[in-house]
Amino acid sequence: MYDIENYYNSGTIKEAVSLLKEHPDARVISGGSDVLIKIREGKLAGTSLVCIRDIKEIKGVKKMDSGDIYIGAGTVFSHLTNDPVIRENIPVLGEAADQVGGPQIRNVGTIGGNICNGAVSADSVPSLFSYNALLRTSDGAGGRTVPIRDFYLGPGRVDIQPGEILTHIVIPEKEYRGYQGHYIKYSMRRAMDIATLSCCVVSKIDPRKKILEDIRITFGVAAPVPFRCVKTEEALKGAAVDEKLYQAVEEKVRQEINPRNSWRASREFRLQIGGEIARRAFVKTAELAAGGDGR
Repeated sequence: MYDIENYYNSGTIKEAVSLLKEHPDARVISGGSDVLIKIREGKLAGTSLVCIRDIKEIKGVKKMDSGDIYIGAGTVFSHLTNDPVIRENIPVLGEAADQVGGPQIRNVGTIGGNICNGAVSADSVPSLFSYNALLRTSDGAGGRTVPIRDFYLGPGRVDIQPGEILTHIVIPEKEYRGYQGHYIKYSMRRAMDIATLSCCVVSKIDPRKKILEDIRITFGVAAPVPFRCVKTEEALKGAAVDEKLYQAVEEKVRQEINPRNSWRASREFRLQIGGEIARRAFVKTAELAAGGDGR
């Protein structure tokens, strides 16, 4: 049984924004895989909902003439996994999306909801951090463009203003062209479990000189918000890609991340796993670069 005060359906961005301004206490819902659970648990009991599921403007993936990739916030995970633009240009995002829950969740859950929920365990977010994604919002008066790294304010808190919705995620061409990425999710169960720790590594390697030109390492569940290892990244750029560098990745991320103790895993365990999955993810990106599959 769901304790919902009022339900409003919107067919356009303009209509959704108008409804949110008219009902400032209402919550946005699309697939409902997070919101409905919170209502059923009583955390959002008695709330009103503004549904954005039927807004066509915020669905799908498109590669613009500039090369920038626009992902509609209302795009479901199963679409991301199979979309040809994603598979050709940033396949790691589709691979990460394919690790969200089970097939039923991936068919209704949206990437925008995954971001706006503010959960540090969100599977799609480490890849978006590593690609320096930009978030486009609309408030009926022009909206904003916010770097995803500035969007997360704390555990479960994001920078969505009253009367505003997230409409698109933008991956600029310069942020993915020539880069390879790999995402690893460590969880206690193989299926339908949230991450105990997760890591996405995106790297740009000169395959002839075997030099690391750029690297971006993002963890989930290693800090109160998704965490970029900027100190490690800066220390590694320009180094020769070899076993010594792989070991350096493992050691340096353990010095930089700050996971907590919880019933799921201890801080010490997360530190150990963190170094291991960062190294494995980086090795995979190096293998992809050596195979000449640059994007």
